[in-house]
Amino acid sequence: MRNRIVFIAAGLGLALALVSAFIFSREPKSQPPVFNPTANPYAKGIYSEGMIESDQAQGENINIYPEVTGPITQVLAAEGAHVHKGDPLLTIDDSVERATTEQLQAQAEAALAMLHELKAEPRPETLAVVLAQVDNARATLKNARDQLAKEQHSYQMDPKAVSKNDLDNAINAERIAATNLEVVQKQYQLTRAGAWIYDIENQERTYASLEKSYLSAAALLAKYTIRAPSDGVVLAVQATTGSYVSTQGAYDSYTQGFDPLVVMGKPQGSLEVRAYIDEILVHELPDASKMRAEMFIRGTSDQVPLTFVRVQPYISPKIELSDEREELVDVRVLPVIFRFRNPEALHLYPGQLVDVYVKSE
Repeated sequence: MRNRIVFIAAGLGLALALVSAFIFSREPKSQPPVFNPTANPYAKGIYSEGMIESDQAQGENINIYPEVTGPITQVLAAEGAHVHKGDPLLTIDDSVERATTEQLQAQAEAALAMLHELKAEPRPETLAVVLAQVDNARATLKNARDQLAKEQHSYQMDPKAVSKNDLDNAINAERIAATNLEVVQKQYQLTRAGAWIYDIENQERTYASLEKSYLSAAALLAKYTIRAPSDGVVLAVQATTGSYVSTQGAYDSYTQGFDPLVVMGKPQGSLEVRAYIDEILVHELPDASKMRAEMFIRGTSDQVPLTFVRVQPYISPKIELSDEREELVDVRVLPVIFRFRNPEALHLYPGQLVDVYVKSE
């Protein structure tokens, strides 16, 4: 009985193994592709990867880095917003620099006021005081001379009527009064002449120095407000209120690297695509007048005709698409820029990767 059960179990196991082998040996039916893969539209065409970017007269998108450091206090522009040249995009904490600028402005204004004061001399009130001192000195001299004349007349009439000491004192008093009149007259002339030209020139240079210091501080203060360098569209704002930024840009905690604080582009009615042609295929490129290309949107069957714009005549390592700073394979490419109208039916954005075919010779 026991052997019979063993034989039955072995038979069932063998049957199960055969059924499993049959089932798993069948090839599964392949699923249809989500979209048809791109095919070279030209009999002889060069394939390349491309990146969509804003329609720029030169260069790529505008990457804005701050020239100062500090925490962001306010973000004024939203991503996708159309801005004009000079519009504020965001502000960085400028409390210290603003106080320094106001201090230098006050010093420059004080130096200018002192310069005006020197140029306005003599002050009428000061001149009136010195003139009164001259009149007082004249009166004192006249009184001293009158007193001396009386003493001398008495001495001539009767030498014993006036002592020699009183006569000498009267003579000395007259000389002192005459000297004092001469001093206050010269003081009057000095006051009337106004400020010395060298004092004015020195004050002019002091004011100019302080004014330049103030203008320099004001220019630095203006850099704490990041403004749009040209008309365009805000493509990306890489920082938020409270985050710290430096001249390297804004720190990205995901990539653990630094990104531009703001990325701007031109209005997206027309866009450009930068196709990276492998250096071994550069010799197959046709003349600019004969250049034809098609762009295929990844994930779709859509294709867009391209218009040749220019060649960036510099072959560089292919790191733009992967953002890798160290490459295991030295792949070098030539950037060729094409332009196209942004189709309304498609959603295309700067930074999007596409496939580009260029008709070769």
